Amino acid sequence: MERSTQIGVGLVVLAALGGAVYFKAKEDQKIGTSQMTSAELPELKTPDDVDKVSITNGDKGEVVLEKKGDKWEVTKPVNAPANQTNAKALVDSLKELKAKELIAAAPSEDQKKEFQFEPSKAVHVVAYKGGDKKLDATFGKSGARGQMAMVDGKPGVFAVSGYSSYAYTREVKGWRDTEIFKFDDGNATQIMIENANGPLSFTKGDHWAGTAKGKPIAELDDDKVKDTVRAFNSLNAEDFGDGKSPADTGLDAPEGKITIALKDGAGNYTLKIGKVASGTSHYAQKEGDSTIFVVPERVVNKVITEPSKFQKSKDAGADAAKGAAAMPVGMPGMPGMPHGMPAGMGGDPHGH
Repeated sequence: MERSTQIGVGLVVLAALGGAVYFKAKEDQKIGTSQMTSAELPELKTPDDVDKVSITNGDKGEVVLEKKGDKWEVTKPVNAPANQTNAKALVDSLKELKAKELIAAAPSEDQKKEFQFEPSKAVHVVAYKGGDKKLDATFGKSGARGQMAMVDGKPGVFAVSGYSSYAYTREVKGWRDTEIFKFDDGNATQIMIENANGPLSFTKGDHWAGTAKGKPIAELDDDKVKDTVRAFNSLNAEDFGDGKSPADTGLDAPEGKITIALKDGAGNYTLKIGKVASGTSHYAQKEGDSTIFVVPERVVNKVITEPSKFQKSKDAGADAAKGAAAMPVGMPGMPGMPHGMPAGMGGDPHGH
């Protein structure tokens, strides 16, 4: 056989082998796709009456919420009433979880890292009902195909829908009930303030009246007293001072204290203000509650105050007088117009 013929035959054989390999690869790819598509997806839905949820958000530690009676409580890392709205949002979010597709049947360690399943980044959620585990899932990176998740007992990585990171990754204070006071400001009848400037007392009749060290506060501004009440009638904490001693917080010798009494014996609301917690915020504690709160500067300023802060502004009248004096002389109803009207400006266009 001539050499050119041998080369031609060889090329044909190589082409045939290449085609066989290509079609075999495509066949294997189809089989793989079929296996992924038909893989059993895990059931993620939880029952309506989940009563305990553990969340470990990366390296931020574990938070545990438990339902006791009809209320949720935080039981780890502290024991405290939970924010009921946020707890409900969490449980509702659990019921929306659904596995959509298998992303990797047997992910390598590199793939797990790529999908952010490292303990320092992943969000691990375990839900219980009556002590029985109903869900144990770990959530990693979110991508175009959905939220990446791994489920206990399943080796694969799945794309899931219904996951909202906002519902799971709150700081501890976001799971806690931050409410300090809640009352109708219109029902306030008396305010007592104690601080280094001496006692201040306000009593409501037709209008508010006030005294400082037992003497009437002159030119009392009713609205400024009302502003004080409104600063407390719906008061929430910025943060908490868990584990702080009275000496740390200054609450053993508070910088100030306020008590607001409601009409018809509906109750008294007392708050002590301690040292600076951070920035301009201070530690605080309400009477009858051992919880240490952190409250903002606007609240602190209503307690660490002085009589002049409740008086009418002394230059308010002067400012009004200055404003009137600055108005140009003019005709009644027509500011800025001169007294006299030049010829041609009257009813007769010819100035007669």
